[in-house]
Amino acid sequence: MKSVKEACDQFAKGSYHLSRHAFVRAVERNISAQEMREAGAAAELIEDYPLDKYGPTALLLGFTALVRPLHFQISLLEGPMVKIITLYQPSREEWIEFRKRR
Repeated sequence: MKSVKEACDQFAKGSYHLSRHAFVRAVERNISAQEMREAGAAAELIEDYPLDKYGPTALLLGFTALVRPLHFQISLLEGPMVKIITLYQPSREEWIEFRKRR
């Protein structure tokens, strides 16, 4: 299983790919490839889902250079790239400091 640090290192190198769902959401939410790389490179674990349906996943929080918060749900399966399952900008109404659900 991939660690969060390994995933962040892969983000920093630009070694990530988006699921079809994540690609659609990135376009809808105007999240650029550069923002994904910036936020993913220094992301922190928010929630861990070791028993997810298709393998272990995790919810990460990272910030872009312009301090835009982004949540990424990623696969923790081993591989040369991080697979982004979905991503979004968390809302203050649903999250406390973007880290804990209200």
